[in-house]
Amino acid sequence: MVSIFSRRIIAYVLDFFVVSAVMWILSYLLSLIFSPIDIISVYGIFPFIVPILGFAYFVFFEKAKGATVGKAIMYLEVRSRNGSNITWAQSIVRNLTKIYWIPIIFDWLVGRFMNTDRLFGNLTRTVVVNMI
Repeated sequence: MVSIFSRRIIAYVLDFFVVSAVMWILSYLLSLIFSPIDIISVYGIFPFIVPILGFAYFVFFEKAKGATVGKAIMYLEVRSRNGSNITWAQSIVRNLTKIYWIPIIFDWLVGRFMNTDRLFGNLTRTVVVNMI
Protein backbone atom coordinates (compact mmCIF):
# COMPACT_ATOMS: atom_id res chain seq x y z
CA MET A 1 0.00 0.00 0.00
CA VAL A 2 1.18 3.53 -0.74
CA SER A 3 2.30 5.57 2.26
CA ILE A 4 0.50 8.72 3.38
CA PHE A 5 3.62 10.71 2.46
CA SER A 6 3.50 9.43 -1.13
CA ARG A 7 -0.21 10.17 -1.33
CA ARG A 8 0.43 13.69 -0.03
CA ILE A 9 2.97 14.29 -2.79
CA ILE A 10 0.48 13.05 -5.39
CA ALA A 11 -2.20 15.27 -3.83
CA TYR A 12 0.14 18.27 -4.00
CA VAL A 13 0.78 17.61 -7.71
CA LEU A 14 -2.97 17.27 -8.33
CA ASP A 15 -3.53 20.57 -6.52
CA PHE A 16 -0.87 22.16 -8.71
CA PHE A 17 -2.92 21.12 -11.76
CA VAL A 18 -6.10 22.57 -10.25
CA VAL A 19 -4.43 25.92 -9.55
CA SER A 20 -2.84 25.86 -13.01
CA ALA A 21 -6.22 25.25 -14.64
CA VAL A 22 -7.67 28.23 -12.79
CA MET A 23 -4.74 30.34 -13.95
CA TRP A 24 -5.25 29.24 -17.57
CA ILE A 25 -8.90 30.24 -17.38
CA LEU A 26 -8.02 33.53 -15.71
CA SER A 27 -5.36 34.30 -18.32
CA TYR A 28 -7.80 33.53 -21.13
CA LEU A 29 -10.43 35.83 -19.66
CA LEU A 30 -7.86 38.58 -19.18
CA SER A 31 -6.71 38.17 -22.77
CA LEU A 32 -10.28 38.84 -23.89
CA ILE A 33 -10.40 42.03 -21.84
CA PHE A 34 -6.98 43.43 -22.70
CA SER A 35 -5.67 44.00 -26.17
CA PRO A 36 -2.84 41.74 -27.44
CA ILE A 37 -0.39 44.55 -26.76
CA ASP A 38 -1.35 44.85 -23.09
CA ILE A 39 -1.48 41.10 -22.43
CA ILE A 40 2.31 41.02 -21.93
CA SER A 41 1.94 43.33 -18.93
CA VAL A 42 -0.86 41.10 -17.57
CA TYR A 43 1.43 38.05 -17.76
CA GLY A 44 4.09 40.10 -15.98
CA ILE A 45 2.01 40.15 -12.81
CA PHE A 46 1.36 36.38 -12.81
CA PRO A 47 4.47 35.57 -10.72
CA PHE A 48 2.76 37.59 -7.97
CA ILE A 49 -0.80 36.36 -8.55
CA VAL A 50 -0.06 32.62 -8.76
CA PRO A 51 1.42 32.31 -5.24
CA ILE A 52 -1.44 34.31 -3.75
CA LEU A 53 -4.06 32.26 -5.62
CA GLY A 54 -2.36 29.00 -4.61
CA PHE A 55 -2.14 30.10 -0.98
CA ALA A 56 -5.81 31.15 -0.97
CA TYR A 57 -6.76 27.80 -2.57
CA PHE A 58 -5.00 25.75 0.12
CA VAL A 59 -6.24 27.91 3.00
CA PHE A 60 -9.86 27.98 1.86
CA PHE A 61 -10.28 24.30 0.99
CA GLU A 62 -8.42 22.97 4.02
CA LYS A 63 -10.53 25.14 6.34
CA ALA A 64 -13.89 24.82 4.58
CA LYS A 65 -13.74 21.17 3.47
CA GLY A 66 -10.88 19.71 5.48
CA ALA A 67 -9.02 18.87 2.28
CA THR A 68 -7.99 20.33 -1.03
CA VAL A 69 -9.14 18.67 -4.26
CA GLY A 70 -5.90 16.66 -4.39
CA LYS A 71 -6.16 15.53 -0.78
CA ALA A 72 -9.81 14.58 -1.24
CA ILE A 73 -8.94 12.46 -4.30
CA MET A 74 -6.19 10.76 -2.29
CA TYR A 75 -8.56 10.25 0.71
CA LEU A 76 -6.60 12.52 3.01
CA GLU A 77 -7.90 15.18 5.39
CA VAL A 78 -6.34 17.91 7.53
CA ARG A 79 -7.39 17.88 11.18
CA SER A 80 -6.30 19.40 14.45
CA ARG A 81 -4.39 16.99 16.65
CA ASN A 82 -7.43 16.77 18.91
CA GLY A 83 -9.48 15.49 15.94
CA SER A 84 -11.54 18.63 15.33
CA ASN A 85 -11.69 20.72 12.17
CA ILE A 86 -8.85 23.19 11.76
CA THR A 87 -9.36 26.91 12.41
CA TRP A 88 -8.72 29.74 9.95
CA ALA A 89 -5.54 30.63 11.86
CA GLN A 90 -4.27 27.06 11.67
CA SER A 91 -5.05 26.89 7.96
CA ILE A 92 -3.30 30.19 7.22
CA VAL A 93 -0.16 29.38 9.21
CA ARG A 94 0.19 25.77 8.01
CA ASN A 95 0.00 26.93 4.38
CA LEU A 96 2.42 29.87 4.57
CA THR A 97 5.20 27.73 3.12
CA LYS A 98 3.08 26.93 0.07
CA ILE A 99 3.25 30.49 -1.25
CA TYR A 100 6.35 29.47 -3.18
CA TRP A 101 7.51 25.88 -3.59
CA ILE A 102 11.02 26.17 -2.08
CA PRO A 103 9.89 26.92 1.53
CA ILE A 104 7.75 23.75 1.59
CA ILE A 105 10.93 21.70 1.10
CA PHE A 106 12.56 23.35 4.12
CA ASP A 107 9.32 22.97 6.10
CA TRP A 108 9.36 19.24 5.40
CA LEU A 109 13.11 18.82 6.03
CA VAL A 110 13.00 20.63 9.39
CA GLY A 111 9.92 18.61 10.31
CA ARG A 112 11.78 15.38 9.52
CA PHE A 113 14.66 16.41 11.81
CA MET A 114 12.10 17.10 14.54
CA ASN A 115 10.57 13.63 13.97
CA THR A 116 7.28 15.16 12.84
CA ASP A 117 5.57 15.50 9.51
CA ARG A 118 6.20 19.20 8.81
CA LEU A 119 7.46 22.07 10.93
CA PHE A 120 4.35 24.17 10.26
CA GLY A 121 2.11 21.19 10.90
CA ASN A 122 3.82 20.86 14.26
CA LEU A 123 3.52 24.60 15.00
CA THR A 124 -0.21 24.62 14.22
CA ARG A 125 -0.87 21.26 15.87
CA THR A 126 -2.43 19.87 12.70
CA VAL A 127 -2.06 16.49 11.02
CA VAL A 128 -3.02 14.93 7.72
CA VAL A 129 -5.05 11.81 8.37
CA ASN A 130 -5.94 8.84 6.21
CA MET A 131 -9.66 8.70 5.42
CA ILE A 132 -9.65 5.16 4.00
